[in-house]
This record gives sequence, C-alpha cells and structure tokens, in this order.
Amino acid sequence: QVQVVESGGGLVQPGGSLRLSCAASRNIFSILVMAWYRQAPGKQRELVAAITREGSAHYADSVKGRFTISTDNARNTVYLQMNSLKPEDTAVYYCNADMGPLGYWGQGTQVTVSS
Repeated sequence: QVQVVESGGGLVQPGGSLRLSCAASRNIFSILVMAWYRQAPGKQRELVAAITREGSAHYADSVKGRFTISTDNARNTVYLQMNSLKPEDTAVYYCNADMGPLGYWGQGTQVTVSS
C-alpha cells in the first residue's frame, strides 16, 4: 500500500498560479499511475491530470495548456503546476496513487480562485 499527502493549496486571484505537491510514502517508480483529481461543491470528482511511471502525461481538456504534471523521483513527489487559474478551477484537489488492484487517495487540498 501507499500513503499520499497533498499540500500547496490556497486562495489565488484569477490569472494567478499555484503549485500542488503530492508526497508518496514509497518509491513512485512502483506506482503505475499518479494522478490529480478535483471535486467542486455539488459536482462529481473529475480527473485533472495523470502521469504514468514511464512519464506519459494526460490532461483533462479544461486544463490543457494551463496545468503541468511532473514528478521528482528522488523525493517521491508529484507536482501539479497550475497557471492562468480561473474561478472554475476552484475545488478540492486530490492526489491518487494507482497500484493496479487498488488506488490510494490523499485527504485533499483546497484551491480557491477568487478576486
């Protein structure tokens, strides 16, 4: 199993940037896919970005060109760089570690985009 802990959320103005971090309790080479999801009030949780252990990245259409997912293997950490933030990006952002049979979630970090 693996534990993941998110950090880096906060309040930012529209057009601003934030970087979220997800620290894993084990070597991320052993994790098939690391992903960021988000859930806004009254909405379903949705995939934002994912990266495989081979380094292949995937993004939701709504964040393409604005968000970048990356890894620091030495720190067992996955990042989500979020630029040009919009009010509709406001949500709780969750990190997920896909081990194949099971996925592991963090507790989430709140991102609020507001003037």
